This record gives sequence, C-alpha cells and structure tokens, in this order.
Amino acid sequence: MKWQQLISNKRFGQETKHALRHDDRSEFKRDSDRLIYSAPFRRLQNKTQVFPLPGSVFVHNRLTHSLEVSSLGKSLGDDVARRLIEKHPELRGTLFEEIGTIVQTAGLAHDLGNPPFGHSGEKAIQTFFTEGEGLTLKEKVSARFWDDITHFEGNANAFRLLTHRFNGRREGGFVMTYSTLASIVKYPFASSLAGEHGKFGFFSSEEADYQRIADELGIICKSSPGEPLQYARHPLVYLMEAADDICYEIMDIEDSHKLKIISYEETKDLLLGFFDEESRAHILKRIEEEGVTDENEQVVYLRACVVGELESECVKAFVEHEEEILEGTFEGSLIKNISDLPRQAYKHCQEVSKTKIYQSKLVLDVELSGYKIMETLMQNLVEAAVHPEKFHSQQLIKRFSSQYDIQSDNLPTRIMAVIDYISGMTDVYSLDIYQKICGISLPVV
Repeated sequence: MKWQQLISNKRFGQETKHALRHDDRSEFKRDSDRLIYSAPFRRLQNKTQVFPLPGSVFVHNRLTHSLEVSSLGKSLGDDVARRLIEKHPELRGTLFEEIGTIVQTAGLAHDLGNPPFGHSGEKAIQTFFTEGEGLTLKEKVSARFWDDITHFEGNANAFRLLTHRFNGRREGGFVMTYSTLASIVKYPFASSLAGEHGKFGFFSSEEADYQRIADELGIICKSSPGEPLQYARHPLVYLMEAADDICYEIMDIEDSHKLKIISYEETKDLLLGFFDEESRAHILKRIEEEGVTDENEQVVYLRACVVGELESECVKAFVEHEEEILEGTFEGSLIKNISDLPRQAYKHCQEVSKTKIYQSKLVLDVELSGYKIMETLMQNLVEAAVHPEKFHSQQLIKRFSSQYDIQSDNLPTRIMAVIDYISGMTDVYSLDIYQKICGISLPVV
C-alpha cells in the first residue's frame, strides 16, 4: 500500500460533487466537526462505557472515552507523521501531514455504533438470534444476513451508521472522507469470517461500500474471487486502535480506584509497573516536589505518565513496523509490539481488570439489568417487524422515526431497522421504552 493513495479527501457519497467552501478547514477537519455536532455523537454521553452512569462519582461514559481516544489519536498521528516525513521527505506538503486529524476523527467515531449498556447490549442482540425467540428466523433470511445479526458488532455498526443511506433520505450517510471511514474499520472482513472472537467490519448491506473505499485507497485485498471479502487494515486503524486500547485499559484502572474497587496501593503499583526503577524514582520525586498529596490526584498524575509512555511506545512500534503494515503482513496490535516492560505491565493491568473490575458486583449488575432491557426490546420490536399486521405491532411501529425503514416489504430490512433503532438508543431511553412496553411506567404530563 502507498501513503499517497491511502490518504484521500474524497467524500463518500459526493464523489462527483464539489461543494463551495467558505473557510480554510481541511476536509478531514470537516469530518471531525461534522461528527462532534451530530446527534449520534451527543447520545454517547448517555451510554455505558464499563461502569454505571455517574452518581456521586464521575466515571467514563462512551462520550468521555471517545473524546480521550480522539485526543490521544491526534497525538499518535501527529507524532507518526513527523517521524515518517523525516524518513520519507516526499510526503512533506501532501495530505499525509494530516493523518493526526484523521486518527482524531476516527477516535470520535469508533464507538458510534455501540448499543446501550456496552458489551452486554451487544451480547443481548446476538443471543436473541442464537438462543432466543429470534432463532426461528434463521430459515427466513439468507445465510449472510444471519451471520450479520448473530455476530452483531459495534464497530461494523459504526461503519453502517456513517455510510448507510437510511430510508433513502441521506446520500452516503455522513458523507465522510474515504480515509476517515477506512480508519475506523478494525476488522475489515465479512461476518462469515468472524469466528469465535465474533468481530467483523461491515454488514453485508455495506460490503460494497467498504469494497469501493478499499479499492479507491489501494487497501490490499486478501480474499480470492468467490471467497468472503477480506482486506488488510488501513494503516491508520492501528493508531486508532492503540488510542482505544490505552484509554480503555488505563482509564478503567483510574475509574476503579475512584469507585474503590481496587485500592490506592494496588493502583499505584499497577501504574508504576510501566517504568523501570530509575523512572519510578523520578516520577515519585516529582509527585513529592509538586506537593501532590491527595491520593486521587496522585493516581491522575501516574495515569498521565503511563499514557505518555504508551503513546511514545506505540509511535515507535508503528514507525519500526511501517513496512510490514503497508505490506499487510503486520500481526497483532501496536500494544502487543511495544517494549517488554510496558507490554508486560499492560498485560498485568488486563488481568487485574478481568478478575477484579469486569467481574465486580457494580459492573455485573449493570450488565444483568442492561441485558434484560435489551432482550425485552428485541423480543417485542422484532416481533412487530416480523408480524406488522398485528395491532400491538402497529402500535410499536409508530414509535419509529421516519429514518428507519420499518415499513419495508423486505423482512431483513425491517429487522435491521429494529437493530438500528435499538442500537441508537441511550441507556436511559432504552430503559424508558422498556418500562412502557412492560406496562410498569406511564407517561407523566
């Protein structure tokens, strides 16, 4: 793959149009602004990241997480651009200099497709079809569509949200640039290749869209004719993924300390584990010299040091492996290719998160409640899509806004309209609809 082709400001859905511009923003900056002012982005403020939405203690939700991923992605992209332009002077003065803005925008967009209640919401949609009432639909839809809905994935749904022309009302979804769209697709292959990990990059309804983008950008196709579509990653995906990995893991440690799931001493040891003895001593001395005595503030300081260290390590890994990345042969994530000490420390954080954080009562209670809410919504709304002639179905269908093609003559289209509707809900809105459907809540004027 070639950088000059990989970085394109062509807009998906407006390939032949040239809009009049009244300011000096680049096309990639326009992508970023377009996302920030969009309703799906605003709704992230009321979607669970890991922990319950804030009570007296503020923790991350999908919006704050996405903003942090975006900020870190900008640093990663800018630093990589600077290093690679030194290595490849011919890239100076080209669109390549804007890769920081592209990764920044990808960070804003990467979680747009996640349903309410985080991974529990994803699982509820999947298992409705594999274990629940939706299993009866298997013989009524194509094998490809069945793969899509039984492996429902937030990343693929984000690509759909940004590109899909809902009910024919919008040309090319958000009309983003080709490079921005390619930079969010972490798993650039069809759902039939999802396997046990359950990840894929695009629903069959958007496969041709991704193929068009990939072919335009010169992304390497790894599948033979007749096989399920599979591509190498766009190189900037690795930077977006690194920003996500760092923010997700390290911020969960910080939030867990705030919520008293893990102690100050354990948190301190986890974060200092990223540094050798000399660096640890230096960091602790700085904390003492700056008079940071509050334990929460000390954790914030340590977290900032860790994020800075991991950012530097990931930039180094990307530059060192640039050739493999462009050849489509690079394996794993950037985090898995950093120096041994921070890599082992990151792995230790993951182990602690898995055993102490993600299995904590606080997190499990949210997942249990969220799963039940999502399961009930799927049962009722998919039933309405399958049997729209019923009176109760018609009452439920009236709740759908005109952007969802719930009135289509095609059953898979109606089912996807339900999934689009539910996955776009906030936690609070999904709870409200759940209570009304179950008759345990009445409107208050």
